[in-house]
Amino acid sequence: MSLQQLFRILAARRGVVFGATIIVTLIVCAVTLMMTRQYTAATSVVVDAKQDPIVGALMPTQAQASYMATQVDIISSERVALRAVKNLRLADDARFQRAWQKSTEGEGDINVWIAQLLLQRLVVAPGRNSNVLTVAVTWNDPKMAATLANGVAQAYLDTAIDLKVEPARQYAGWFEDRTRVLRANLESAQKKLSDVQRAKGIVGSNDQYDIENARLSELSSQLVAVQALRADSQSRQAQASGNRDTLPEVLQNPLISGLKGDLSRAEARRDDLATRLGPNHPEMQRVEGEIASLRARISQETNKIATSLGTANQVNLSREAEVRGALEAQRQRVLSLKQQRDDIAVLQRDVDAAQKAYDLVTQRLAQTNLESQTQQTNAVILTAATVPLRPSSPRFLLNGIVGIALGGFLGIALAILLELTNRRVRSDDDLLDVLNVPVLANVGAAPTNRRQWLLTHSHA
Repeated sequence: MSLQQLFRILAARRGVVFGATIIVTLIVCAVTLMMTRQYTAATSVVVDAKQDPIVGALMPTQAQASYMATQVDIISSERVALRAVKNLRLADDARFQRAWQKSTEGEGDINVWIAQLLLQRLVVAPGRNSNVLTVAVTWNDPKMAATLANGVAQAYLDTAIDLKVEPARQYAGWFEDRTRVLRANLESAQKKLSDVQRAKGIVGSNDQYDIENARLSELSSQLVAVQALRADSQSRQAQASGNRDTLPEVLQNPLISGLKGDLSRAEARRDDLATRLGPNHPEMQRVEGEIASLRARISQETNKIATSLGTANQVNLSREAEVRGALEAQRQRVLSLKQQRDDIAVLQRDVDAAQKAYDLVTQRLAQTNLESQTQQTNAVILTAATVPLRPSSPRFLLNGIVGIALGGFLGIALAILLELTNRRVRSDDDLLDVLNVPVLANVGAAPTNRRQWLLTHSHA
């Protein structure tokens, strides 16, 4: 069937097409008038998708789109709808009770049934290239539609706070348990440190160690000095065992120097007397006795000095042994204090580590406690829903246009169906298609001029 044939069929059966179009349009308009009017109320909510509501940090651009999609899913969730139903106390409304009884015969939870009904009438649409969410509710009552839209938006804000607070409360409980454990560890470490300090009588380990180490250094210096004195006294004693007259102590002794002077004078007088007197002269005998007495005294004083050098050497040896013993004892004490200091340092590190862990957990506990008590969210209602003045459905004009289009298609289909069941010859092409014979002449309207008549008959 060609397009021309179709137009001829529609032109021939235009009554069927027009009739079907009018009937269908009237039916659609009648059904539209009989339909219950529905009203749509919308609430706008602004969501700050750039900042993470949990940690307060900026979110990357790639995560903002998914975050907005997550908020749409949250608003469309049964949790938000159920919260809105409970906040608005819709279960106490007689209209919802009758509808619930009629639909479920009183079975199940009426709040859940209303929440599911609300979700069927709820549409959440994110704004294009914006952080605004539109929460729309369609209902047969304009006031109820506005109330439900605002109720869902408020329930979303409350749920967003709960989603932020509930994990913080769980973390706070866990941190409280950890705080108790870490506090016990800290007290145990401090007790061990105190017990060791009390048992060993340590008040300030570092100060006492420094004092004892200074004493060890002082004793080391004293030992070096005593060893130097002992070496000097040993050399003097060794020198005294040989030529004692050359000892510095002997040379510098005033008594010996005086005796030697007297001895020199006595020897000079003896030499003078020897030139004049004989050796047996009483004067010579007296001078010789005086000289012998002076020499004996000088020898006696020299022996005393030599003996005193030996005594000094013994004193130095004894003092060296005493200082050496004190130095060794001090060294052992310093080593003991160093060991104690190392032990206390280990215990002190345990205390410091326990204190650091306790402080970190305490700080995190305080933060989670603040987060668990927050009443703020990163969403706010931009525009509250108002009572709609006009219904959103049914749309009479749109349905009328749809009825006309549907009726036109139905009329065309009926016209083609009737043509197929009762075929008519409406052109030359129809004869060729039906009888499969050529058309020799076409009797139609008389030609208006001679030339057209001649062309027609010559062709025939």
